[in-house]
Amino acid sequence: MIDPAMIVNCTVYKKGKKLRDISLDEISDVLEEEGTFVWLGLLEPNVELMNKIKEEFCLHELAVEDAYAAHQRPKIEEYGDTLFVVLHTAQLAGGEVLFGETHILTGPRFVVTVRHGASRSYAKVREHCEMLPERLMRGPSFVLYSIMDFVVDNYRPIMDDLETKFSQYEEQLFNPGALSGKAYLQELYQLKRQLIRLRSAATPLLDVCTQLLRFHEGLITKEGKAYFRDIYDHVVRFIDTGDRLREMVESAVQINLAQVTIHQNEIVQTLAGWGAILAIPTMIFSLYGMNFAHMPGLSWQWSFPLVLGGIITACTLLWRRLRKAGWL
Repeated sequence: MIDPAMIVNCTVYKKGKKLRDISLDEISDVLEEEGTFVWLGLLEPNVELMNKIKEEFCLHELAVEDAYAAHQRPKIEEYGDTLFVVLHTAQLAGGEVLFGETHILTGPRFVVTVRHGASRSYAKVREHCEMLPERLMRGPSFVLYSIMDFVVDNYRPIMDDLETKFSQYEEQLFNPGALSGKAYLQELYQLKRQLIRLRSAATPLLDVCTQLLRFHEGLITKEGKAYFRDIYDHVVRFIDTGDRLREMVESAVQINLAQVTIHQNEIVQTLAGWGAILAIPTMIFSLYGMNFAHMPGLSWQWSFPLVLGGIITACTLLWRRLRKAGWL
């Protein structure tokens, strides 16, 4: 059974202008009209809906199977005159980065977007395209560019948020009372993990853009290639920013571990210093605790004050020496 909620929008365009919204059954008939193309948006469709799309657009069964299945890697594949593009989307929600997928099936006369998981609506992309009829006249290639550009642009706020978080952690790096070492490392690990996932989502887009620039001239016009070069440049800058931030995160982790080690060494030094101080009375009292019949000074009335004064003096001198050396 096909749930209407799975069909976000199904619109036919001609000469850069929207004609009307159509039903799924009208798609094959509309495609027979000269100069038209269809833009269909789907949200987590089921098997019945994908089979219907396959019939209406005459799609390859492997392309439909991949578009239906989530957890695809970012890629571009060619099935005859149809391109299958997978994009990983990302968005901020409650301070967390949520990832999703958008699968795009595009040909000379149609664009089908299939959204899985966390993904923003492409309603704004559609509105933007409809406001530029002179560019929308290029057909599916401009729609493909607009969607890819929208996905890449949504990476930027996430990177800005991660940079802000790292700046806050960096300020706390030399503040002993801000975060414990363990908590600090957990925060940095989560930050690094999100950076790696963002890089995994963005890096394959370089290959996608390269293929769109070099091949598929039947779908991508010469004028349209400039737009995909722009996406390529944005992705390169995004990856460079992410790599620099990840290096800084790794450096912060190493600094934090070094601080923990230094703090542990300071504790060991302090314990060793007090241990040395306590060794003096321990050694002397252990000697006097031995059961010898004849020990010098036992019968002298000033022996106890003298020994006690000597212990205090020796301990005080050693304490001052260790404190001056920075052990206490």
